[in-house]
Amino acid sequence: MPRQFSSFLSFLILGMTFLAIFACSSTDNREKEIAQLPVNVEFDRFDRKFFNATKEEFFGLKNDYPYLFPAQYPDSIWLKRQRDSLQVLLQGEIAKVFPNLDPFEEQIRPLFQHIKYYFPRANDPKIVLLTNNVDYQNKTVYTDSLVLISLDTFLGAKNPLYEGIPQYIVRDMDIAYLGAHLADEFALTVVPEPQDRTLLAQMVHYGKRYYIKDILLPQISDEIKISYTQDELNWVKENEQYIWQYFIENELLYSTQSSYVQRFINPAPFSKFYLEIDNESPGKVGQWLGWQIVRAYAQKYPEKSIREILATPAKQLFTAANYKPRR
Repeated sequence: MPRQFSSFLSFLILGMTFLAIFACSSTDNREKEIAQLPVNVEFDRFDRKFFNATKEEFFGLKNDYPYLFPAQYPDSIWLKRQRDSLQVLLQGEIAKVFPNLDPFEEQIRPLFQHIKYYFPRANDPKIVLLTNNVDYQNKTVYTDSLVLISLDTFLGAKNPLYEGIPQYIVRDMDIAYLGAHLADEFALTVVPEPQDRTLLAQMVHYGKRYYIKDILLPQISDEIKISYTQDELNWVKENEQYIWQYFIENELLYSTQSSYVQRFINPAPFSKFYLEIDNESPGKVGQWLGWQIVRAYAQKYPEKSIREILATPAKQLFTAANYKPRR
């Protein structure tokens, strides 16, 4: 190797090493700054108030929490539900699994601090804890001023109360996934809805939501963010090129067929390529690909703000990202 080229190569490696160290140092300093931000994390135990309320106190709860008592249901329904056998069982299980709220504080405080740092106009919302008859489709709700958390949907994947719920659903019914659920709910308040019905638009929409999780939950693993097992995450990484090739060869990206959303976007035990690999694949591979596309775009354009990235239309973002699957 010529001495001049060798010297240049050594200089290049040294420069790249310096940049990597600088980037890590900058990230560490930013995280230290975020950790110092004051946020108000107070839990309102509506679940206990409702369970323990007398009939007279019940009507006071209705006045204080009108958003939890839909008008189409008469008072008799709520009074009957208040102390039915399921509520007794849920309250007992919640008390056993969560003797204190420290696990919630550990998940929520850093999330709110990151939200305040990156979205300074966001408020510290009121946090209301409740039970919702194990409605796993509505574990959390996040609005500008209010966060609702259904305690009975975070009791742990192996909890006997969850018997019969499919594994791909019950996996994230655990406190470890609370931050990811709330970050996704927050993402819905800042990520614009897709402007078209193409599969690509859906993929990029979910990709932006995962990008928000990357920003707000930097210490959380990708498995938690997308609710994959380690084996499932390994599978999509190892097969990224072949998944992408399938999407391109079958011209799926700009299709508006709703069946593709069902096959590759919606949560499911596996994705539907209609090939032998189906049973090996996890669901939501379209979401995962969209995540990689948005990550590629953000990495290529580090000067762009978060809001600029979120506002970029799907087709424009995809074209500019020049996404290339790993080989």
